[in-house]
Amino acid sequence: FVISTMTTEKQRQRLEKKKKKAAAFLEIAKLNDKDKAKALELKKSAESCNSNNEEEMSAQSPRRKRTCSESLDEKTCEITSEENSNGQQDADPQVNKKPRLIGEEYQKLKQQLRERKKLLTSKPRFRLKAAGESASLTVNIDPRDRIPIFLSDIQHLLMYSLVGNGSPYLPSRWCHLEKYNKLSHTVVFVVEGLTMYHFSSYESLFPSIKNLLEHRLEVVTPATIDGSVVEQIAAVPLTSSERKKLIDKYGSLPAAEKKTGDIVKLLRYVFPMQQLAKQNDSVPIDPCPELPPSDKFPRTQLLLSLSQLIDENCPVRWPGALASKYRDYIFTKDVYLEVTPKSPMFGLDCEMCLTTNGSELARICIVNENMDVVYETLVKPENKITNYLTEYSGITEKLLGNVTTKLSDVQQKIRELLPPDAILVGQSLYADLHALQMLHPYIIDTSVIYNITGDRYRKSKLQVLAREFLNERIQENKGGHCPTEDARATLKLAKLKLANSLNFGDAVLIGQQNLEEIFIKQKLGNAGLRDDHSFGVTIFKHIVKDKKTVSIVGTNEVLNEYSKYLKTSSLSVMDDANFNKDDQVRLVAGNSNKQVVARASEIVMEHALTICHIKLSKEKVSDKNIEKTCRSVNKWVEKIWQQMAVNGFACVIFGGEKNANGACFLNLKKDVTPLHI
Repeated sequence: FVISTMTTEKQRQRLEKKKKKAAAFLEIAKLNDKDKAKALELKKSAESCNSNNEEEMSAQSPRRKRTCSESLDEKTCEITSEENSNGQQDADPQVNKKPRLIGEEYQKLKQQLRERKKLLTSKPRFRLKAAGESASLTVNIDPRDRIPIFLSDIQHLLMYSLVGNGSPYLPSRWCHLEKYNKLSHTVVFVVEGLTMYHFSSYESLFPSIKNLLEHRLEVVTPATIDGSVVEQIAAVPLTSSERKKLIDKYGSLPAAEKKTGDIVKLLRYVFPMQQLAKQNDSVPIDPCPELPPSDKFPRTQLLLSLSQLIDENCPVRWPGALASKYRDYIFTKDVYLEVTPKSPMFGLDCEMCLTTNGSELARICIVNENMDVVYETLVKPENKITNYLTEYSGITEKLLGNVTTKLSDVQQKIRELLPPDAILVGQSLYADLHALQMLHPYIIDTSVIYNITGDRYRKSKLQVLAREFLNERIQENKGGHCPTEDARATLKLAKLKLANSLNFGDAVLIGQQNLEEIFIKQKLGNAGLRDDHSFGVTIFKHIVKDKKTVSIVGTNEVLNEYSKYLKTSSLSVMDDANFNKDDQVRLVAGNSNKQVVARASEIVMEHALTICHIKLSKEKVSDKNIEKTCRSVNKWVEKIWQQMAVNGFACVIFGGEKNANGACFLNLKKDVTPLHI
């Protein structure tokens, strides 16, 4: 230290103490780093032995701070004693003035701490949000209470890990990935033939998955509805502007309705649904029915998807917690027909009162597309009313005085009234469905299809939407809301959007479209050329934009499936032997699953994304061979993990099968060695 001759003895003591504090803090940080490495080793050891000693593991948690009782360093104790001995303040103002810290040694300590902080903040981090935790296999909850995520959710995470906010879809619904640009690469290992139940039943045979992959989740995959796992990974649903381009280029509405087809397939998974082709064998089915005269695009494109129904809190008997939660709710029909662009829409609005059992239905109104009221009635709640909520509901004690209609009467009337392909339209319709205690598959929610904030999570009130888009003033009666007025307003909003465009009234989609148009103009310049490849919808198209490369490793059968999404693209695809730096997608074939994994391990460091995809035969997953297969898969996971780089992102997917969900295992490969500054 270089200390000025003007400083007093007291100031010199303070300088020395600050120097020792900085040195001690650095020592503590280093010791904590060692603790983290030891704790991870202990955790792995405990999991492999199925240890139940939770208290010991808690004590060795990576987030633990060292206790004061533990001797860290003589310097720490020395600092404490000096602070206590110098607790009294000197009366001299010059002594009380804090001296400025100077000196080469002190500056060196500060620089070391800065570098340490920089290293820590530059590392990628991954964590689950509430929706992810609800699907977690590691949380100690009843399996019936889990709410699985979708394989499309995993696809969104994979895209985000490679292109960040440039991805057309984000995984923010269920997880959070920080510093995606610090990831060294992303590796996906897909195992078709294994399910979540295989992992749960033979968990002890998967020690590598348990020790290496921290996050384990239940996933609904396309295999549960006889769909393609490859398609769900490789095919990215079209954005609104891409759908518009397809229509402009090909004049093909079916091509723009791919996403709608996926929605119906998943809805069929949880709702009793009869396929369109089976409606009436004597009547020919039109594969592309014409739109109603007032519609500019299919109304099916406004439907909430299954994941949106869950996110919007609509009642759905989804496997797990939601199945038991809504077991007493009834379907609006015994069997539904597949929705079409000509399916009828009905506006629905309910008013509720507070009772000793919570919120209960007190009034309902349903209107058809002609704005005619087809059903309206007051309803007597089952339990004692504690608050009529008159200022909102318009319900009074006098109004319900002679009412005898019960909730069960309303439910029966709705089941008789609605056709099997009816589309219900409303504002935050989940509340109405909960009040009715009914489930319905086809929902258009005006709080979702309209957005004037530019933020998906900030919704506008129906009163505001009606004023801005319909030039109507509603909900201004001091006596409460009118359900007929509200039901008509939501139906008018839906019809207004259909008469314009999918982007109409949605600040989020409009902003996205503008950004995409700007990008295309910049890319094409003034040449006026049409970019035929902008119509591609594969995950690989998005990834290679930043000069990143992809490798797909599998048997010839698997590679043929992936090739479907590469044939019509502009991507430079090459086989393993002839791949060079100018190519973008590398197809690597193996004669067996073992050979596929071995080759993937060899090239895993060479590409931004590596997909190793194997399929297990029925013989391999038979009762006779399943244990051996599980051990092999566990060994393959470890082999791929060992060849990955630090800060690599690993994703292992069990593909699931019909009526059996899959599983996903995720983790970042971290450098667990202590930081040396």
